[in-house]
Amino acid sequence: MTPAELSQALHAVLTAAVDEGTVPLPEGSVPAQVTVERPRSREHGDWATNVAMQVAKRAGMAPRAVAEVLAARLTQVAGVASVDVAGPGFLNITLDAAAAGELARTVVEAGEAYGRSDTLAGQRINLEFVSANPTGPIHIGGVRWAAVGDSLARTLQACGAHVTREYYFNDHGAQIDRFARSLLARARGQEAPEDGYGGQYISDIAAQVLAGCRADAAPDPLSLPEDEALEVFRARGVDLMFTEIKASLRDFGVEFDVYFHEDSLHGSGAVGRAVERLRELGHIFEAEGATWLRTTDFGDDKDRVIIKSDGDAAYIAGDLAYYLDKRERGFDRVVIMLGADHHGYVGRMMAMCAAFGDTPHVNLEILIGQMVNLVRDGQPVRMSKRAGTVVTIDDLVDAVGVDAARYALARSSVDSMIDLDLDLLVRATNDNPVHYVQYAHARTVSVARNAHDLGVHREGGFDPALLDHQSESTLLATIGEYGRVVAQAAELREPHRVARYLEELAGAYHKWYDQRRVTPFGDEQVGDVHRTRLWLNDATRQVLANGLGLLGVSAPDRK
Repeated sequence: MTPAELSQALHAVLTAAVDEGTVPLPEGSVPAQVTVERPRSREHGDWATNVAMQVAKRAGMAPRAVAEVLAARLTQVAGVASVDVAGPGFLNITLDAAAAGELARTVVEAGEAYGRSDTLAGQRINLEFVSANPTGPIHIGGVRWAAVGDSLARTLQACGAHVTREYYFNDHGAQIDRFARSLLARARGQEAPEDGYGGQYISDIAAQVLAGCRADAAPDPLSLPEDEALEVFRARGVDLMFTEIKASLRDFGVEFDVYFHEDSLHGSGAVGRAVERLRELGHIFEAEGATWLRTTDFGDDKDRVIIKSDGDAAYIAGDLAYYLDKRERGFDRVVIMLGADHHGYVGRMMAMCAAFGDTPHVNLEILIGQMVNLVRDGQPVRMSKRAGTVVTIDDLVDAVGVDAARYALARSSVDSMIDLDLDLLVRATNDNPVHYVQYAHARTVSVARNAHDLGVHREGGFDPALLDHQSESTLLATIGEYGRVVAQAAELREPHRVARYLEELAGAYHKWYDQRRVTPFGDEQVGDVHRTRLWLNDATRQVLANGLGLLGVSAPDRK
């Protein structure tokens, strides 16, 4: 019996109790879904639910009284061994071994589909992440968003959402001017301007611009007037830098569906259209020669200038146009991932959302990520030879590899600062979490391979009642949690829950492996117990592979 089947059984039991009047809920008050979870202590059974406590008040009954009615009915359901009422009204449910063991076959037969659902079906989500300025390689903070954002996209898709991964290409503004001036200075053999960009990559790109001009038989930019030279380095330099950023992300396993150019918002008139929409809604006013958005009406700490007195658009004007563009493209949820230095940005963005008539934190969600610190030999890693002042995506991949980098960055909540120990992440030891999980998958493959060589095959015998050892009960219960974990990770926008779950599953598998054999021992003949355990082994392999896939991490056959 799967957790979903048990949930359905509980729903049917509650509905029957309501129909006969033993739990007198008002019409339409039966929850659409009854949640079951693993109890903290395995001594309390396989699954637990607090549904009796949820409905007791509306039924005008004490929670324990509701629980006792449901327990009496639930014990009559096939596959349920016992039901205990605990505390103020919890139901602790123990399945018989055969019912619990059926989960192994369910998982194997479902394959990659196991754990997927339609809980978010119909939602169109625009997920914007990384969006590093095209003025340098992606630094470690952006790498964290690459790992987390791509994992979140995969998790949302696993729950039925239509997700578009979007990169906001910030090619408009003062930082691009500073980038172009830095390139031109280095091409001339000069130091970058004081407010410019440093690092070896600036010299590299400047040299590539010059080489590209020669290859295209274009004029030498160093012979052009200052303004024309700057434009050459701006156009070619930004293109080269962004091409490199895309390549680094692709090598990291991250592909975007849309690369949106900020400059297009200003060139297409999108900013003006957004301002006029807000003017029609009555939220625009003129003061001190500038155009303002009255964001204080929507909880912001002050009103915001959107068109300055000199006629130039303020930074927030691009945000207005970009948000409206996303909504007009048909996305009902816009999710944006920002760094810790953007925390003060949330209030004005939510006010903007409300000004358009949308619901803050529903139509627009903003996730703030904290810093990442790298440590090697117990000391902070602060410098990149190429970027000069930051550690980049390529530095991290060179140090630990894609799998370790992605897993380590995705396994912690984004609202917490993390320290990555580069020495730990390359060790093939159990204290390295990515190795621990990948090794568990490799072990399941090795067990299946050895079983095949010794004549143990899934075909010919599956008796779930034989999975009656405590380690098997624990492993099955852990496997059964996968779908709930994925759904919760998607709903809460917390893909780290998948990683932590996989570590728990790996632990349960390793303990089972130490106590139960899939292959016959000595003169023992192959029997149903071996075939049945092979089903459980392969079910574990499938869940590990599915979970690692959501994190964008490989599931190796050997480790």
